[in-house]
Formats: sequence, C-alpha cells, structure tokens
Amino acid sequence: MENMKHTMELIKKLVSIPSPTGNTYEVIAYTESLLKDWGVSSYRNRKGGLFVTIPGRDDKKHRLLTAHVDTLGAMVKEIKADGRLKIDLIGGFRYNSIEGEYCEIQTSSGKTYTGTILMHQTSVHVYKDAGKAERNQENMEVRLDEHVRTKEETSDLGIRVGDFISFDPRVQITPSGFIKSRHLDDKASVALLLDLIRRITEEKIDLPYTTHFLISNNEEIGYGGNSNIPPETVEYLAVDMGAIGDGQSTDEYTVSICVKDASGPYHYQLRKHLAGLAERYGIDYQLDIYPYYGSDASAAIRSGHDIVHGLIGPGIDASHAFERTHELSLLNTAKLLHRYVLSPMA
Repeated sequence: MENMKHTMELIKKLVSIPSPTGNTYEVIAYTESLLKDWGVSSYRNRKGGLFVTIPGRDDKKHRLLTAHVDTLGAMVKEIKADGRLKIDLIGGFRYNSIEGEYCEIQTSSGKTYTGTILMHQTSVHVYKDAGKAERNQENMEVRLDEHVRTKEETSDLGIRVGDFISFDPRVQITPSGFIKSRHLDDKASVALLLDLIRRITEEKIDLPYTTHFLISNNEEIGYGGNSNIPPETVEYLAVDMGAIGDGQSTDEYTVSICVKDASGPYHYQLRKHLAGLAERYGIDYQLDIYPYYGSDASAAIRSGHDIVHGLIGPGIDASHAFERTHELSLLNTAKLLHRYVLSPMA
C-alpha cells in the first residue's frame, strides 16, 4: 500500500487548502507548482482550471480525464445586527451537515478570520426550541472569533457580503486504512489523477492516445469541465466520488463505475470497457446508479460536445458531509485508471 500512503498524504494536503467554488486560486497554484516540480507542463483556461496534455502514439483521437478541485463552501450573505454572519451556501448540501463546524472567512483584502457555524438558538438554557428549530439560512449563523458585538464592528474588520467561507476539513488518516475528511469529493480523485500523471512521466509510459488531464474548478455548481475540450477528444472520463447509501452497490473498498445518474445513462460501450478492464486485471469494482448526482462528464454532454462519456471513482461515505473512504477504494480506482489510459478505446 506504499503508493496509497503517498496518495493519502497528498489528499490530506489538498483538503487542507480552502477552495470553495469561486475561490480556488490557492489550490490551483499548489497543484500547478506540484506538476512543475515533476517536470510536467500545464496551462490554465480562462475559468481557472488546469490542463495537462501528454502526447500519445495516436494524435488524431484523444482522451480526456478530469477531476475537480473545487469544494462545497459558503459566502457571507449578511452581517447581522449583533455582528454575526448570515451565510449563503455554495454547492448542493444541507445546513444540518455544517452545524457546529469551524470555518474560515477570507476577505477580499486577503485577511482571514475564524469562526463557528451555529444555530442562532443553540443554547438550551435560553431557547426552548433549540432542538426543533429548522436548520436553514434564517436560523444558522457564523459566530466570529473576534471582539465584535455590532454590525459596524464586524464591518470594521473588513468583512463584506460575498466574502468566501470555507469549512474545517478535520482530516484524519486512521491506522485501519481510512481517510476521513470533508471535501474528499473530489480531492481524493484529484490526488489519484496527479499520481497517475506523475507515474506516466517518471516511468516514461508510452500512451496509445494523446491524453488530457483537466483539474476543473467549477464542478460543484455544474460547469467545471464543459469547455476547452479539444475537438479530437473521443472519450471523456470524469473521476469523481461514488455515492454510498441505501440501495447502492458502491462501498468504501472498490472502484465505483457509474451506469446512470440524474443526467441519464453514461455511454454503454465505455462502461462495459471499464468493467471489462476491471475483470481482466482483478480490480474490485461495483456498478451503480447515483440518483441525485451530476458530473463534469454529464455537463460536457449537456453543453453539446460529441464525446463518449464515463464516470468512475472511489466510494465515498456520507457524501457532501463528513466523508470517508478506504485506501482499498483508492487503490482499485488507481489500478483502473492506469489500465484505462493504456487500453484501446472502447
């Protein structure tokens, strides 16, 4: 599991860099510098995503693999009369999943303040309905770790409407092989793609097709990887989390191959090709349907690209909340990615 130890440490580093959708500059810069250290050229598109292209034997038909580095987060919606902050969510999650979470507020001037996301009616000694009040925008707020008691005092700190709020990832790697953290969606997959790029470069692997890697930065709001797709691209593979829950096949120990999500079925031949590779090389996998889910691959299809699209990823428990996966799931995903980029097209 030595390779997965490196991957898990890379995931730990990535989730520790705040990057809510709309404010991904720091994590993109870190990823860019990492690639540069490995001798890999990259460029940014105008949306701020990062592209890597590795030439292959066939330059007429291309592949593109993508994972997204943007995460769930929030923005300052309003400074309340008592100096606390009302928030507005970025991405698809529920307020109850961030109750009690530590957070950071980054101002447009570059200052960072810490706080805690709480119900306004938190104290059971004061509020009779503390356990019954709805977890929503009206009732939840950020308690700043600053000496503020009025709207004016908070404003004097330089905090404004639209400042980004990021959540403490609380990342831990356990002796039993789990990594638990916020934002494994999708920084676990970003780490897997980066490790694949490093391996191809270091081992001078000869790819059958010119292959592009896109680290996208707007997936959580629906359009991270729907542009800058080279016209030669035939196959487009999104690497994102596999969702775990009642009625799902996906688990924390295998690679999940998505057959359908909220956007509809993924390409049948590519799905069969991926499953066939897994069976041929002894890679543990599950086929699954994600009912309330979309990916950069489905966004690319919706935007009109004539591509073959697929979706795989490690199984992530408690998605869009306190997430967790196991090194076995990361390992099986890494193995399938490696076999896929070396394989003929579906």
